[in-house]
Amino acid sequence: MTPDLGLIAEPTRRHVLVLLAVEGELCVCEMVAALGESQPGVSRHLALLRDGGWLAARREGTFVFYRLADLPAWARQIVDALARGGVAASELRLSRTRLAGFAGRPVRTAARGT
Repeated sequence: MTPDLGLIAEPTRRHVLVLLAVEGELCVCEMVAALGESQPGVSRHLALLRDGGWLAARREGTFVFYRLADLPAWARQIVDALARGGVAASELRLSRTRLAGFAGRPVRTAARGT
C-alpha cells in the first residue's frame, strides 16, 4: 500500500510518526501519555495512519502496539526528515519525558518492533 501523504499534514499525526521513529513501538496508552491528548483522539489518529499505510499494528493481550509500516523509500525519507525537525525539539522532548514518566507502560512479551 502506498502511504497517503495527505494524512501527515495534521501536526498530531506528524508527532505520532516521529515518536514511533524514535521509540520503535508504542501502544495507545503510551501515546496518550506522551502526547497529553485524549484516548479517543489518539486512537483516531492511529487508525487513520494505519489505514493510510503509515503504521502497522500488532495485538498482544489487551494491548495494540503500533510501529512504522514497511514504508517505501520516499515515505521513509519523509519520516526521517520529520524526526530531524518536523516536530519542534521542545515538543518532542516533552513527549519523551512524559512517556518515560508514564507508570502504566505495558510489559511486552514480544520484542519491540517485531
